[in-house]
Amino acid sequence: MSRPSGGSFLTKMNGGDVSKTGDIHIRKDGRAGRMTLNRPQALNALTYKMCGAIDAALTAWADDDTIALLIIDAEGDRAFCSGGDIAEMYASGTAGDFAYGRQFWADEYTMNARLFNFPKPVISLMQGFTMGGGVGVGCHASHRVVCEGSQIAMPECGIGLVPDVGGSLILARAPGRLGEYLGTTAARMGPGDAIHAGFADYFVPREMWAELVKELCETGDWEAVDRAALGAPDSPMAALADQIDYGFSGETLRDIHIDLTHAGSDFAKQALARMARNSPLSMACAVEIIHRVRHRQRIDFALDMEYRFTWRAMEHGDFIEGIRAAIIDKDRSPKWRHGAMTDVAPVEVSRMLMPLGADGLKL
Repeated sequence: MSRPSGGSFLTKMNGGDVSKTGDIHIRKDGRAGRMTLNRPQALNALTYKMCGAIDAALTAWADDDTIALLIIDAEGDRAFCSGGDIAEMYASGTAGDFAYGRQFWADEYTMNARLFNFPKPVISLMQGFTMGGGVGVGCHASHRVVCEGSQIAMPECGIGLVPDVGGSLILARAPGRLGEYLGTTAARMGPGDAIHAGFADYFVPREMWAELVKELCETGDWEAVDRAALGAPDSPMAALADQIDYGFSGETLRDIHIDLTHAGSDFAKQALARMARNSPLSMACAVEIIHRVRHRQRIDFALDMEYRFTWRAMEHGDFIEGIRAAIIDKDRSPKWRHGAMTDVAPVEVSRMLMPLGADGLKL
């Protein structure tokens, strides 16, 4: 199976364009380098080639003095980016080829790290759904903008993965135990919640985006984002901080399950109901990853921990079954390896997160 690299299809074009394909439009526009996701019919889900194009542009523009800042946006109203395009991973994985998915994740995580460390301001404009792989493109920017219709989430445990693309670092930095809550329940954040949790920085109404982009391109002045921003909307999750901290302060998924069950509140019952849909192994590993990353606070460490899990996810985890239930058969009834949250043994978490040696992520 072919594994395209960004450099193989990225070519200089006239008029300042770097790349213009059906799925992503990468070009220079005045003082700005621009990347526009262009798969609105697929909720701008991220393909392998799109990851490669973004990575190649980041490399080319890091030392380009004609570019003062980057703007990342997307076509359509429903989504900035709903996640990664995982159908090909399922097809290869069910055929016993785990190499394709592993290479996809390795290359995607390399792009995430390059974006996180990009030496110039990066403005992301995230309308509608921003989930999974979309978080890796939009939420590592330096100036992250949401609007009234923004919905951000990390739903990976529902398909047998863990919050990845560097998302575990954002979860680890969220106030209190909000990261554990978001990572295990896949709860969606509106604009106020996203700003409170550290997934976004600015609230700018959607109707103002076109004028903001025009000013950014003309002037290269990233402070235009500060001038355009309005006060953040209220955050319902902030109001639940005490209940979230109580229910999700345990060291393991089993501890969290016990605390939520003992709490018996409406919030706890709703959280347990959300978690019951997800892979117990994935949630147990997500909790452990967030705890480890919280102590290290580095993007490279977060991506390495995530890759240890995703490298094993098809062969030893619930990923293939999660995709089958979610997008292939669409029966929404996955048969997880564990029947309950309390069934995951600590040694199983350790096995999924052991160092990979020579197969480890190389950034």
